[in-house]
Amino acid sequence: METKTKVILWVSGVLVVAACLFCFFKFGFVYSEGVNEGDINYFQKEGFIFKTYEGKMIQTGLKSKPADGGAIQSNEFKFSVADEKVAEQLMTIPNAGVKLHWHRYLGTLPWRGNSPFVVDSVVSHK
Repeated sequence: METKTKVILWVSGVLVVAACLFCFFKFGFVYSEGVNEGDINYFQKEGFIFKTYEGKMIQTGLKSKPADGGAIQSNEFKFSVADEKVAEQLMTIPNAGVKLHWHRYLGTLPWRGNSPFVVDSVVSHK
């Protein structure tokens, strides 16, 4: 085999491995995980091609945004749900306090939802 062909194969292999690593860390690696508690503002199934469950939670407490001249706003937590069973559970919970466990990814996938925060379980609800 020629040296030029070996170099091309070696570089191609390195590029393929680099692309696979990038995709894993961007879309499959769990960057962080945690629990948020608050009241579900809305939860719905939406999308044109990939129907995903999207929701927003209003968290207790207030935060100030200096960019808005110090206006006080409530904390919002936007999330997606990939698991059908968790989505059904959230659909039946009344708009009372709920505690959700989530994983945060560095990137979003259309079939997983619009948010990098993906809820995987309901820890508790009132």
